[in-house]
Amino acid sequence: MDVGQYLGIFLDESQEHIQALNDNLLTLEQDPENEDSINEIFRAAHSLKGMAGTMGYKRLQRLTHDTEDVFSAIRSGQMKVTSSLIDILFQALDAIQGYVDTIRDTSDEGENDNESIIAELNKFLNDEEGGEAPAKNKKASGRASEEAASGGDYGASGEKALYRKIPLEEAQKDVMKDAVVAEKKVYGFTVYIAESCMLKAARAFLVFKAVEELGEIIVSNPSSQDIEDEKFDFSFSIFVITGEPIDKIVAAIKTVSEIEEVVGEEFDEGMIDSNGVEDTSGNAQEQVNEEAHETAGAEVSVETAAVPQADRSASEASSSSKKAAPAKKPVASQTVRVDIEKLDILMNLVSELIIAKNALVSSAAQMSGGSNSESQAITENVEYLESVTTNLHESVMKVRMVPIESALQRFPRMIRDLEKKLGKRMQLTITGEETELDRTVVDQIGDPLMHLLRNSADHGLESPEVRSGRGKPETGSIFLNAYQEGNNVIIEVGDDGNGIDVEAVRQKIIERNFIPEDQALQMNDKEVIDVLFDPGFSMAKQVTDISGRGVGLDVVKSNIEQLGGDVEVKTKLGEGSTFIVRLPLTLAIIQALMVLVGGEKYAIALGNIQTIEDIPLSEIRLVENKEVIQLRGSVIPIIRLSDMLDAPVIDRGNENLIIVVVKKGDSLAGLVVDELMGQQEVVIKSLGKYINTSRIISGATILGDGEVALIIDSNALF
Repeated sequence: MDVGQYLGIFLDESQEHIQALNDNLLTLEQDPENEDSINEIFRAAHSLKGMAGTMGYKRLQRLTHDTEDVFSAIRSGQMKVTSSLIDILFQALDAIQGYVDTIRDTSDEGENDNESIIAELNKFLNDEEGGEAPAKNKKASGRASEEAASGGDYGASGEKALYRKIPLEEAQKDVMKDAVVAEKKVYGFTVYIAESCMLKAARAFLVFKAVEELGEIIVSNPSSQDIEDEKFDFSFSIFVITGEPIDKIVAAIKTVSEIEEVVGEEFDEGMIDSNGVEDTSGNAQEQVNEEAHETAGAEVSVETAAVPQADRSASEASSSSKKAAPAKKPVASQTVRVDIEKLDILMNLVSELIIAKNALVSSAAQMSGGSNSESQAITENVEYLESVTTNLHESVMKVRMVPIESALQRFPRMIRDLEKKLGKRMQLTITGEETELDRTVVDQIGDPLMHLLRNSADHGLESPEVRSGRGKPETGSIFLNAYQEGNNVIIEVGDDGNGIDVEAVRQKIIERNFIPEDQALQMNDKEVIDVLFDPGFSMAKQVTDISGRGVGLDVVKSNIEQLGGDVEVKTKLGEGSTFIVRLPLTLAIIQALMVLVGGEKYAIALGNIQTIEDIPLSEIRLVENKEVIQLRGSVIPIIRLSDMLDAPVIDRGNENLIIVVVKKGDSLAGLVVDELMGQQEVVIKSLGKYINTSRIISGATILGDGEVALIIDSNALF
């Protein structure tokens, strides 16, 4: 066994526990008496501590252990939740996140002990109720008194010495006798793991590793393979040959976290002979396992579930008044964790299959000759293949789709920190967290959304005094709404703050010589607001750690455009602003309309197309020297793709123009094409960084006949 094999699981589950801590701390700050949140925080901290100990991350284990102690005191009523306590707990949580991030990058927790945070946590524990000793010290002292009364954790007597029941083979007995003759020690141990342990197999492995540094393990029960496969309860027994004293072996075992108890004794030759015949019908370990198995799925108290027989009788007597619920059949997990790289490989294979399918469809259409029955059979098989590949594509896409919630979970905590840092009162409302996006998009959308929320908090919302003077609630409102619209997902980020002062932005443009003054004065409101997305432009009067470096909105725009999306702004001075982010559901395979322009084939994403029109030349008008058409009461500008793509112009005489009307938010534009070729499922292939392409080309695709067609990004044409 290698503890490194658990690193991925550790990182995933640690992040889930950290998020649970974040969410419940925010709830606890608003409702200090919320017992559900207190219990959930305690469980998350306890689990995180156990996982850190299992993996050998001592600094992380120590910090989470002290955090757990604080909540143990809160849960027992010894400590009250205060604002200052919440602040230090959030600092501890940030430090825990720092450890996990360092482990993710380097597989090591680093050298930072976070002594100041640990000191603050212990100060809260010691200061509460007149300096009463922390709960952990009470627990330790209680355990110490119990051990003193019983002669310690380990000894030669007691029903918990399950190693005595291990049946030994003659060869194993001979090895142990030879060790005694050679003046070495033979010890038997039973190790009891805490029932709250998350990775008991890994914990047992660490025990084996610690013992093997001091001696040789002759036999274990259950076997090492069963322990590795977690086919054991929360205890296991071993026989060890060593030259070290028993105290040193026990101390080594106890260095492993969440080892509740170690029972052991030294064996002489006579004891070895008698060992293994006391319980020939089945050893005590098996009895414990069988009893635990019989109670699997039943709702029993922690004291009576999967504990050794000697302890169980006492706990059953103390809880005899409690009635266990009927046993239920355990429910198997319905989900699996899959590395995103494996899904990417699967998606690439599906993409190649679709290209092959398109080629087959093209070949079948070109076939001539042969009997009608043969042609019909080929057509039917091609149609069946098309149906299967489409269903396969949809299934793979569903596997890749994840709720956008995972990208939004960190924002409530961020807004809480900004509220304190900026001295403003603000409340974040998030809706549509269940909206699904491709995993690749979700992983990359977090930073742009973070910039927009920080922008709303810093630039958008006014101070409480200004809001009160304007007749607004002192607590500003920031919202994030996500929803699906066709083949796109829309994310709206906004606030009820001051809105964008267009004239102030215009003056800043002129003041900084960003655009010539005469040109700036001629710009409309939308063009002025668009300047906010230009690199290096910022309205902040001073540079802070929140904003003012001119790397906010331009990063938002570039990152979103890299994902095939776009962003626009709606604002009203004095009432607030809303940034509307539009993203494609997937980046890999799309339904597209194939068109001809200048004799070349191009693809336009079907999700961006509003309608297709056949317009007479006589209906084209000029407005401000730009061609437009009037369509059902709307004036729509038209764009001749042959000009944009520098393609040859095909003279159609007096024929009508074929216009593909595309949309971007509330805006429409008409693209003039030479010919329509029909709808087709296409695989988007990147053109790479070495080809300097126009922004209106978002990629390429391979058609059924082997030709390469460029994909037009209609959003870039607006």
